[in-house]
Amino acid sequence: MMKFYKYLLILILPFLLTSCITSKDVKYMQPSESLVINEEGLIPYNIPIYRITKNDMLTLNIVTTPKGDAAQFYSSLNSSGTNGGGNITMSGGGTSGAGTGGNATIYFNGLKVDSKGDINVFGIGYVKAEGRTIEEISSELQEKVNENFQEGKSEVRLNIDGITYYILGDIETVGITGEKKAHKNTLTLTEAISINGGLNRTIDRKNIVIHRKLPEGIKVAKIDLTREDVMNSPYYYVQNGDEILLTTQRRSLNGFGKDPIQTLISGVTVITTALSIYLLLKNL
Repeated sequence: MMKFYKYLLILILPFLLTSCITSKDVKYMQPSESLVINEEGLIPYNIPIYRITKNDMLTLNIVTTPKGDAAQFYSSLNSSGTNGGGNITMSGGGTSGAGTGGNATIYFNGLKVDSKGDINVFGIGYVKAEGRTIEEISSELQEKVNENFQEGKSEVRLNIDGITYYILGDIETVGITGEKKAHKNTLTLTEAISINGGLNRTIDRKNIVIHRKLPEGIKVAKIDLTREDVMNSPYYYVQNGDEILLTTQRRSLNGFGKDPIQTLISGVTVITTALSIYLLLKNL
């Protein structure tokens, strides 16, 4: 009997040891020799410029002087302000319904980039949007608005509805999975994760998959958050429409590796089961 335990332990022990999750598996941005730094010892920013794609939704506000009357040139839809001027709103903000995805107010009243890549601004006409930045489109709209106002008496404010991104995981990431929104100019992957409570130890930090929407199509990239050179990657910065896919480590799927206690309990369970089967077969 003792010989049986001995052989069983020898067989199971390596499996238990390799099933344990180590600090290298869960520690973020560990030192990497390939990290690129500049002459001042700083990590250069590698922030990609977001370019508008088909079906994006934009908001447009035209701000005028108190005596300005933008509504006579543009749409009076959702116009606000007093004394015939102020802040003339072509489309507005708001909040989306719970679990519906997107922003309902912007969906019905915003500027949609159509199948040709254009937006139709009432009172101005069609303006090319696909493949261009917010700044480039705003500059063109400002030129058209200046035709009706003195220079410096109006301002075009064109925006997307913040940075909307999506985190998709399995049952281990219920608290973090879903549509997310950040009203910031830039958002890093680590910021996005921290905002949503962080990753538990079962998530494979070496295999974070990013689906990025570009005007030409969807780009797929893999990110290793355990290496500090991830900060050199353009995918370290979350863009509007990004889908972040989280994968559970294989060793956690079979019940091992979540924490030392659980690994030990799983090992004891395997030994007990094997012993029960052995005794059952021996007594037959």
